[in-house]
Order: sequence, then C-alpha cells, then structure tokens
Amino acid sequence: MPRLQILELPEGADDERPQFVLVVDQCPPQRIVLGMDQAPIQSYWHVVADEIGARGVIVTAETVEIPANEVPVGPDGYPVRLRFEADLDGFRDQVAAAIAEVRQMVDHAAMGGE
Repeated sequence: MPRLQILELPEGADDERPQFVLVVDQCPPQRIVLGMDQAPIQSYWHVVADEIGARGVIVTAETVEIPANEVPVGPDGYPVRLRFEADLDGFRDQVAAAIAEVRQMVDHAAMGGE
C-alpha cells in the first residue's frame, strides 16, 4: 500500500507559502503503454502533486523515511504526546501595571495634556 509523505523544502525569498515535494513510497511500479498517436500522459501522482500545490513528486517502490515526519513512540508503543503549560508567574502584575499606565495616560489627556 503506497504511503504519502511531505518533504518540506527550504523557503525562498519570494515564496508565498511553504514549498514541499510529495513523496509516495512503497508504491508498486506502474506501467503505461503509449501508442504512436497518443500525446504524453502524466502519471497519476504528478497530477495529484500539481493539484495539492507540490513542487514535484517522488514515487518509489522503496521505503523512504523522512525524519521530520517521524512521530516519537513511547515504551507502550503509542505516539508520545507533549503537553505545554504557560508560565504565568507575574502575568497579573504585568497586566495591572499596563492598566495603571493606560489610566494615567487617559487622565493626563483628560486634563488637557497631550
């Protein structure tokens, strides 16, 4: 069964969105017989790559491992899930100070200051 993967490419200066290549591995070879009177036929995977905005496509029967696509697996065999918690120490003090500063500016402006 073919696997679909994304290989991200480095961004260029004029790139409006991330550049990538579609990688299809573990895909059995596909044979297309062309007659003399037929125009060139694009492969199915090239059409898919064009439709999703990929810069190109790599199709191979081999297995390709892209390190950026690997999901860490824990000792139990399930994907590792990370949980991030914000450090909010001092946040209330910062918000209170910002509110006080805005109030001073409003009061100053109300009294005719600039």
